[in-house]
Amino acid sequence: MTLPAALGGSPAFPDRLRFARPLTPPLDEIVERLRPSYEAGMLTNGPLLRELEERLAERLGVAHAVGVSNCTAGLMLTLQAIGPRERVVLPSFTFSATAHAAAWNGLTPVFAECDPWTLQLDPLDAESRLGTGEGAILATHVFGAPAPIHALTELAKRRRVPLVFDAAHGLGTMYAGQPVGGFGTAEVFSMSPTKLVVAGEGGIVTTNDASLAETVRMGRDYGDPGDYNTAFPGLNARMSEFHAATALLSLERLDEQVDRRRALAARYVDGLVDVAGLRIPSVAADDVANYKDFTVMFDEAFGLDRDAVAFVLDAEGIETRKYFSPPVHRHDAYAHLREVDLPVTDIVAGSVLSLPMFGDLRDDEVDRVVEALRSIHENAAAITGQLGEPSLRSSARD
Repeated sequence: MTLPAALGGSPAFPDRLRFARPLTPPLDEIVERLRPSYEAGMLTNGPLLRELEERLAERLGVAHAVGVSNCTAGLMLTLQAIGPRERVVLPSFTFSATAHAAAWNGLTPVFAECDPWTLQLDPLDAESRLGTGEGAILATHVFGAPAPIHALTELAKRRRVPLVFDAAHGLGTMYAGQPVGGFGTAEVFSMSPTKLVVAGEGGIVTTNDASLAETVRMGRDYGDPGDYNTAFPGLNARMSEFHAATALLSLERLDEQVDRRRALAARYVDGLVDVAGLRIPSVAADDVANYKDFTVMFDEAFGLDRDAVAFVLDAEGIETRKYFSPPVHRHDAYAHLREVDLPVTDIVAGSVLSLPMFGDLRDDEVDRVVEALRSIHENAAAITGQLGEPSLRSSARD
């Protein structure tokens, strides 16, 4: 086994291994797809967007798919469309946009725990924080694995509140044999550069509620029903034809991308499953994760904490991300809210590290990342001695 770079060994990736790389369609194909709309002067909300909406609605088995400029705008418009609410229960272990969409609607985010094994929203904790009166639930499909949809659906029915899914990571994910997209009141997807379907920037709201779909369609165009007499304060959240063309071509490769990422994830798992102190979040046997991210968790048995591992992997030329650290309830943006005790979320957020994962990541690159992690574990005591030096300790903490 090679010596870690932090101890004087050669870096596993002298030219660096990126954390993510968008898999974009060939530019000439995008131009050809875009040309009719461009030449007709239809640059936004045109026929390519309608084709994308139709194809996604068919693929996901939903009545309505509404294209928007990005997932955050889609979440904002969806939460607006479900009607006046006082607060929304959502996980703290999520990307900040989940909470921001609620805050922009004047809703109070009520942060709830994640499950320590799946990292998804904990339905029991969510119910305990729902309270009485006008509320809603906003759950995330974290890292491209499905949330506990059945339990959350039953909770929403029992408490008679809307259930919205932040499905930013979710295209290609399956829950109990069904594609994510048709659950709850609505689901909202992202097609930004790190996702499996890439539009450049873009989002899709899916729902079986015709009224909600129409409200989101109107809302993406300022709330204008077509006569310039706006019905409510909407957004400029239209999707351009360029982005729709890119997404349509990217969508053609979605199944291929899911299969490839699942194969890469299996290779990571096979190489790391017996490493002490390293754990991989669980996914139910009848669910399909798309592995938008491949995330591992560290505890004391590994010999180094998460921050030290990230520092040492960086010395190997391996880029990583600490998704989602800090959790959103610790963000300055929400410091004004009543302090909430989320011990599970705090532990999880302090232990997770996402490893490189993208469609054209090679098998041998995964193997080198695995070898680097195994070597770091085997040499943890020596690395700890090195990290005791002030400069290294400061770098690891930062």
